[in-house]
Amino acid sequence: MADTTVQQMPEKSVLFNADLAPTAEGKATWRSWDLFCLWMTSAHSLGSYTFAIGMLALGLTGWQTMLALFAGVLGLWLGSNLIGVAGQKVGVPFPVFARATFGIFGSNIPALFRGLVAVFWYGIQTYLASLAVIALIVRIWPGMASWTHGGFLGQSPLGWITFMALWTAQLLVLSYGMEIVRKVSDFAGPVVWIGMIALAIWMLDQAHWSIDWNARIGNVLSAPATIAAFVAVAFLMIAYMAGPLVNYSDFARFAPSKKAIKRGNALGIPLNETAFVVLSIVISLCALKVFGDGTMDPVALVSKVDSDVVVVIAAALFAIATVGINVVLNFVSPSYDISNVAPKYISFRTGGIITAVLSILVLPWKVWGSEVAIVYFLGGVGSLMGPVFGILIVDYYMLRRQRTKISDLYTVDPSGTYHFRRGFNPAAIVALLVSGSVAAVVALVPESQNITALSWPVGALLGAVLMLVLGRFIGADQGFTHSTTDVPVASEASVV
Repeated sequence: MADTTVQQMPEKSVLFNADLAPTAEGKATWRSWDLFCLWMTSAHSLGSYTFAIGMLALGLTGWQTMLALFAGVLGLWLGSNLIGVAGQKVGVPFPVFARATFGIFGSNIPALFRGLVAVFWYGIQTYLASLAVIALIVRIWPGMASWTHGGFLGQSPLGWITFMALWTAQLLVLSYGMEIVRKVSDFAGPVVWIGMIALAIWMLDQAHWSIDWNARIGNVLSAPATIAAFVAVAFLMIAYMAGPLVNYSDFARFAPSKKAIKRGNALGIPLNETAFVVLSIVISLCALKVFGDGTMDPVALVSKVDSDVVVVIAAALFAIATVGINVVLNFVSPSYDISNVAPKYISFRTGGIITAVLSILVLPWKVWGSEVAIVYFLGGVGSLMGPVFGILIVDYYMLRRQRTKISDLYTVDPSGTYHFRRGFNPAAIVALLVSGSVAAVVALVPESQNITALSWPVGALLGAVLMLVLGRFIGADQGFTHSTTDVPVASEASVV
C-alpha cells in the first residue's frame, strides 16, 4: 500500500471497529500464492462445475462453449485487476471501500445487497456439500439409506445431520479470523484438482479416450444464434462471479503490493479458471458419450465407480472444495457487510454468526429446488452486482483518480469528505437505482437466456455512465469534491 502520512483514526466513531480498520503494516499476509488459491477455491466447486456444463445446454458445441467461457474468464481477469489494485491500495474491506462512493451510510445499500446474495449461496453451497457427504456415508454404510427419507422442513434426518455438521465446521473456521480463512483457501483450492483430474481420467477411460468436441446438448444453432449464445456464455461467466468480484477488496487489502495482486490474479483466473473449464467440458462430453447425459454432476458420476475407496475419496474432496468456496466467497463477505451496518456493536465474528443463522432460516435446499427462487430472487438481486461494479470503478479511477482520504471513511462529521448528504451520495444512489432497475428488467423479463445474460454488462455500463455524469454535475453543484489523498495507517496501534 502507499506509504505517506500516518493519521489517527477516530477511535470512538460509530463507523469503526478493529475488523473494518485499514490493513496494518505486518498484516499484509496474502501473497500471490494465496490469491491464486483464492481464485482456485472460487472455481473448484460443484456449483462451478454445474454452471460450466450447463452452458452446453444453450446449444453451442463443446469447443465453442469452451472458447466462450474463456472469453468470459478474460473479462473477469480484467475486472479483478481493477478492483484488486484499488482494494490493495486503500486497504479496507468492501463495505468501507464503498463508503467513498456511496457515502458513509449509503455504502450499506450495495453491501447488504451483496451480503444477502452471499447468505443464500452460503446456505446452498453448504447443502450441496452435505449431499456429497451423504453419498459418502451411504456408500460406506448402506443401511444409512433409510435415514435419507422422511424428516421435516424438506430435509431428511441424515440431511440435517450432515448439513449442521458442515455448518458448524465452517462457523468454527470463520471464528478464528481471516488468517485461518487464508489457510483454508490454500488447502481447499489445490486439493480438488486431485479429484477432478482423477474423475477426468476415469471418464476418458470409460469413453475409450475419445470425445467429440462438436457434440452439443441443445439444438443445432444458426450462425446468428451461435454468435448470440457465444456472447451470452461469456457474460454469464462474469455474472456467475459478479458477487466475489465486487467484494474482492475484502481479500486484496491483505496483499503486500500491486504486483502481488496482478500475479495472483493472472495465475488464478486466466490460467486456473481456463484449465478448470476445459476439464469440466471434457468430463461432460465423456458423460454424454458414455451415459447419454452430459449434465450429470461429479457426485453422480463418481457414484458410478465400482471402487468404494475411490467414491469415498472423491466425495470427501468435493465436500472439502465446496466448504472451501463457501467460507471464502459466501461467508467472509456478509460477515463484513453485516458488521458495517453497526460497527460499534457487530464485529466480523458476530456478523459471521448472524450470516450462519440466516443461512438456515432461508431453507437453502428449498431455494435450490425452486427455479422461481433462483431466477427471480437471486437472479434479480444478483443483477445489481454489475451496476455496483461499474459505479465503484468509475468513481475510484475517473472521479477520485485513485485518491481516498482514509480517515474520512470512518467519521460521521458533516464536514467529512464522504458525508455527502446525511451520509448518502445522491449521484451514486441514483445511478444504482436506475442502472439496477434496468439490469433487473433485462435479467428477469425476456424469455431468451441470450438476452438475460446481458444484464451484467448492461448494468455495469449504464451504472458507470450515470456515475460519471451525475458524479461530475451533482458533485460540482453541491461541492462534493474528490480531491483527496491516500492516508494509510502505519500500524494497528494507530487505529484502536
